[in-house]
Amino acid sequence: MRKLKFLSRDALIRLALLFGAVAAMLLVMPRTDHQSFSYELNQPWKYPLLTAPADMPILRDSTSLREMRDSINTAFVPVVRMEKDVATLNLQRFSVSAGGISPAEKHFLSARLAEVYARGIVDPGMYTGIQERPEHTLRVAGNSDGDNTVQTIDASEMLSPAKAFQYIDSAYVASAGGKEARLDQDVQRALNISLHPNVVLDSAFNEKMLAQELISVNGALGIIKKGQRIVDRGEIITPQIFTNLNTYQEIVKETQGDREKRTFFTIGQGLYLLTVLALLYIYLMSYRSTFFSDVRKMTFLMTFITLFEVFAVIMFECFHNGLYLVPFAAVPVIIMVFFDSRTAIFSLLACVMATAMVATFQFEFIFYELMAGISATLSIRQLSKRSQLLRTGVITFFVYSLCYFSILLINEGDLHNFQWRVIGAFGINSIILSFAYILIVIIEKTFGFTSTVTLVELSDINNKLLRRLAEEAPGTFQHSMQVSTLGAEAARAIGANTQLVRTGALYHDIGKLESPIFFTENQHGVNPHAGLDPATSARKIISHVTYGLQLAQKEKLPAVIRDFIAEHHGKGITRYFYNTAVNENGGKPVDKEKFTYPGPNPRTRETTILMMADAVEAASRSLKDYSPQSVDELVDRIINSQEADGLYRDSPISFKDIETVKQTFKNRLGTIYHGRVAYPELKKAETTAEAK
Repeated sequence: MRKLKFLSRDALIRLALLFGAVAAMLLVMPRTDHQSFSYELNQPWKYPLLTAPADMPILRDSTSLREMRDSINTAFVPVVRMEKDVATLNLQRFSVSAGGISPAEKHFLSARLAEVYARGIVDPGMYTGIQERPEHTLRVAGNSDGDNTVQTIDASEMLSPAKAFQYIDSAYVASAGGKEARLDQDVQRALNISLHPNVVLDSAFNEKMLAQELISVNGALGIIKKGQRIVDRGEIITPQIFTNLNTYQEIVKETQGDREKRTFFTIGQGLYLLTVLALLYIYLMSYRSTFFSDVRKMTFLMTFITLFEVFAVIMFECFHNGLYLVPFAAVPVIIMVFFDSRTAIFSLLACVMATAMVATFQFEFIFYELMAGISATLSIRQLSKRSQLLRTGVITFFVYSLCYFSILLINEGDLHNFQWRVIGAFGINSIILSFAYILIVIIEKTFGFTSTVTLVELSDINNKLLRRLAEEAPGTFQHSMQVSTLGAEAARAIGANTQLVRTGALYHDIGKLESPIFFTENQHGVNPHAGLDPATSARKIISHVTYGLQLAQKEKLPAVIRDFIAEHHGKGITRYFYNTAVNENGGKPVDKEKFTYPGPNPRTRETTILMMADAVEAASRSLKDYSPQSVDELVDRIINSQEADGLYRDSPISFKDIETVKQTFKNRLGTIYHGRVAYPELKKAETTAEAK
């Protein structure tokens, strides 16, 4: 049973790349549906309008809340309870402990002890609080008919244990009639151990009463309804707005704890990313089917976009303004080197839209990056020199800055909030972009691609292999130079890769280095084919393709250059030797396989152009008449013959392209072989006269 196309191995790999990219991006995406904000008290709000995600209480700002709490705590009258057993127990303790004094003194001191207990003894901290409050009051908790009651009492006469001891000591001295009278140390000790607070704090009741008084402070002043404004761009963050923002953050944090909402949010992120990347897939499938069917190129494209997006999210999470340090303009520049400008811009769009989910200012982010990326793409038609990236970096910085000023004027109406650090981030971004060449080299080595820069370097005629071709097979070298010029003109005319054709043409005949003398352009009166049968001669000619591929492999020439070597004759026939063999065989057919190149036929527009240019340039050398009519007939005959033989069957070149290439060849050859004016020679007699 024939396997369905959409279930083919390559199709499954492409689907795996799509869903793998979505999964990798989701892995680094923030797990929150609300962006984080950085704000300061008394500074302008720099983000767009913020509204309440749900009904939100308006709480007092921290300063007001602290002041009101301090005021309540200061004015709060503690709630105490009376410990009646404490006085009785300590009076008994004093009576037992106070030995060595007269009964009258013991009676006097016991009476004073009972007196201070009647006034009330409190701990030192409470005593200080009573003295500091203007009213000098306390509240006493009680129970009446099963209900808790609170009664306010005058506490101005209450004493701390130290003050109570001083009072008793002073009373004793006064009763003894002079300052010289002092209590015995044992009596002092007995008094000290008998003085304990009998008015103590009722902790539970006290906390309850304090909490009731703080309710009015801690309670909400009002409610911000869902969708109502919290703060708008440019508004100064007052203490109240600052508190509202903190409340907003707490609500957001509580929302994040909802597992169900978090799950749906993640699903939404996944659908968003899938939509963005699926549209890129649809574009490639519809308009760049050659790229789409190449698994290696699709692997590079999806891997590059995914890693770039992951890097951008990490920068956003780790650095302030981190997204603007990421050179998004490098995306189209690098992709254009290996694909084309339209694919580069679509890839930029996909990368920017995927990253926009985490951007704080999403509109501004998309505007900045698309403008910078498109400008970078337009500034480089073909990357052939590293210095072009420096120019692109400068252009990108200028575009970033222009976009920043325009957005600032739109949002603020002036430049008061201009920030040099944003310009600095754009500068760093542009500097990183200028080093994109390093990344291009890494991609070339990893995926086996060939950049325009590499092609330019290979087309240097001082290259070792081309230098050898010029020295050992000068005729072939000149032929290759002519084919290179002719093919590049045709490539430019139909919008093909000019540099690729130029470079491929220089190397297409390097296989002739094996036996240069067997090829007409390198012969000087001696023809080694004389005496050889046509099949042997054909084999020698055909072998330059096989040897050329071996030599290219040895010299590590890129695969795209090797394609020019393999395809420049396609599966064509060595027509001269085939016809000779047929004639020698009495006109009877001979085995065509012996006279056929191994191929394959050209599979790209560039290798097709080379096949045309190679045949036309070689045939043009045999013309005796270089009139425009003769040149036109030659070009038409050669290309029509190749087309009739089906050599263009596997090529994406169109009939319109073929006609354009023909006309380009005619114009170019007409320029090369145009007629020249003959210079007149001086007659001998005139020459002699002048000599005299």
